[in-house]
Amino acid sequence: MQLQWAFSGRQIGHFYNRWMVDSDQLMAQIRDWSRELGFSQIGVSGVDLSSAEPGFLDWLAKGYHGGLHYMEQHGLKRARPAELLPGTLSVITARMPYLPHDTPDDWAASERTRLGRPGEGVVSLYARGRDYHKVVRSRLNKLCERIAEVVGPFGHRAFSDSAPVLEKELARRSGEGWQGKHSLILSRDARSMFFLGEIYVDFDLAPTAAVADHCGTCTACIDVCPTQAIIAPGVVDARRCISYLTIENKGAIPVELRALMGNHIYGCDDCQTICPWNKYAQKTEIPDFDERSPLVGQQLVDLFAWDEQTFLKRTEAARSGASTTNAGCATWPWRWAMRCARPAAKRPKKSARSCVRDSISPANSCTSTSSGLWNKIRPERLPDKRSRLPFQESRPSASGRLASATMCDSVISPAT
Repeated sequence: MQLQWAFSGRQIGHFYNRWMVDSDQLMAQIRDWSRELGFSQIGVSGVDLSSAEPGFLDWLAKGYHGGLHYMEQHGLKRARPAELLPGTLSVITARMPYLPHDTPDDWAASERTRLGRPGEGVVSLYARGRDYHKVVRSRLNKLCERIAEVVGPFGHRAFSDSAPVLEKELARRSGEGWQGKHSLILSRDARSMFFLGEIYVDFDLAPTAAVADHCGTCTACIDVCPTQAIIAPGVVDARRCISYLTIENKGAIPVELRALMGNHIYGCDDCQTICPWNKYAQKTEIPDFDERSPLVGQQLVDLFAWDEQTFLKRTEAARSGASTTNAGCATWPWRWAMRCARPAAKRPKKSARSCVRDSISPANSCTSTSSGLWNKIRPERLPDKRSRLPFQESRPSASGRLASATMCDSVISPAT
């Protein structure tokens, strides 16, 4: 998509206005408008991301993107905003928190408690509300309308995890936060429970300063990851990441990872709920992010018995935009089959197990019937949860991981 430039006819006056507007005053107005729209912070980045290209290319070369083939389809346009959208001179970055306004203060501990209930299917916090792509992008476009009222028509395009954009790099450079060891952006005031958005614009704005890293020596997120997907600080191997395996992965889940995934059925928040910074995570007043997914709190044995008709009926209200319904009903039976097949989970009744027989190929790649699937993943064939990756000398026990987080938590307070 080419930027639409305002260079001719009646647009010349608007183009002139753009350069007459004080940049600092414009940014102050943009920040005021953004807060009205539910954004917690606005930043500005330049378009030269060349220093990030080697790391991105190395990540791809090592295959850490797994089946995310779109990550390589556009070449380096992901790191070159002006090539993705010719004419781009600046990038406005935005942060939008998504924890519902009524989230209790002990939400992180409460979410970790869910993991100790093997019969319950756990859905990632971000996916319990409306599809964030639509919410964030829609509000970014409204922000663009407000900007146009001041500067006149201008070339732009809004993104929210919806195009080849290095959004975390742009966020880091523009001061939205630092990149944590779990690879997510962390902020001292918003923590990490927020969505990112960007607006590519065709006029210059002064970049906002990056912020310092405040993770220190804490490794809680690395230690707690069930599948050891964080292979180095800031580097995630998607092929081992539970979020990837339960959402993006189109094939069978590797046998050696199935037991380690616990009762996660859509996404994973383990590296965020254990992070001591998130004890003080910002909340949102946007009702779109209130819990609407019909899958939250459901028992796996009940979900396992849902056929297509039941899935469509139960998710009818949420399908207008809930993130969890985007995967479609065809992929759900084998997700639940994997979770029900864990040693600690309650085994579904034979009538319920039979519903997965006609599900899509990932389940059938394990076995031709759900009963066979159960037998294929017998407890004695599951790997030891304490198995280690080559780069690690040792990994703490579950109690050790929590102790590590507690130790990090002791040096962090809302005032720091």
